[in-house]
Amino acid sequence: MAKINDKNIKKLSDWNEKELRKLKINCNNRASTLKANPKSELKEKHLLYGLEVGQLANLVVEIKRAEKQLAMQ
Repeated sequence: MAKINDKNIKKLSDWNEKELRKLKINCNNRASTLKANPKSELKEKHLLYGLEVGQLANLVVEIKRAEKQLAMQ
């Protein structure tokens, strides 16, 4: 299983395919949860802690870009 908790979301170029896929799924799930329940909180140590729906959407775009870069290598 891909471990993403210790990774830096600002350096997606260091991530592998499985880690990027897991992060994208987590972002989409978190965005859905926030839309349904805006008061839903994550633990401070969670990778996506403090991100709002718009920030999560932007992160998904960056993840897709990183996935394309990885596929071209």
